[in-house]
Amino acid sequence: MTSKADWPVIGSPVDHESDKRLFFDQHEWETIEAATARIIPTDHDPGAREAGVVRFIDRYLSGIDYIYAAADGSGFLKIEGKEANAWRERIAEMQEKYREGIRKLEEISREKFGASFKDLSEAQQDEVLVAISGRPKPQPITLTTEGEQNTFLQGVFDEGLDFFSALVLHTRQGFYCDPVYGGNKDYVGWRVIGFLGPKSLADTNTCKYSVKEYYVQNYDWADLIPHLREKQGE
Repeated sequence: MTSKADWPVIGSPVDHESDKRLFFDQHEWETIEAATARIIPTDHDPGAREAGVVRFIDRYLSGIDYIYAAADGSGFLKIEGKEANAWRERIAEMQEKYREGIRKLEEISREKFGASFKDLSEAQQDEVLVAISGRPKPQPITLTTEGEQNTFLQGVFDEGLDFFSALVLHTRQGFYCDPVYGGNKDYVGWRVIGFLGPKSLADTNTCKYSVKEYYVQNYDWADLIPHLREKQGE
């Protein structure tokens, strides 16, 4: 098995200015864009719509050409052989999950409100998403919020997820991903959380960008891990 470092590079970074659809049709694009905009809404900060999350999802679902970005950010790695077959199967399953999920969104929207999901008010869209998720709408939380919702570990793998769970995961990924994948347009996701980030993947590959300054500190480990100080005193 060859290292990914030896895989050929194809294509180029996703063009953030292009609204060309590779998987979704126009209606599906607008529906998913509206849904992601309710998962990470626009408020005093940009949301999923401004970050171009729908473009990220469209490219991801289009096949296997946008899975692994090249280390220098110049394009994407060409996947071949058994791994390509495994990815094609996985993406095909996710494509069907999205198509069925969009059909279900439309069905619920028309039953409840007599209109397409993308044309509903934000409050109505939230009701539809609650219905399709089978869970109540989450409330805003902070790092100091106590309770079960702050202990849930958010995964990064979409295999086996239902449509809504996959959509939420992909919305987060598209909002916070490296822009090479088509989301996080103009670094809006990073700016929201105060992450400066590299200007390109090439900067991380050449070590022009580093997080070293954030980790090299003059701390005594005992200050960070109290039980070590207790052991020092024994």
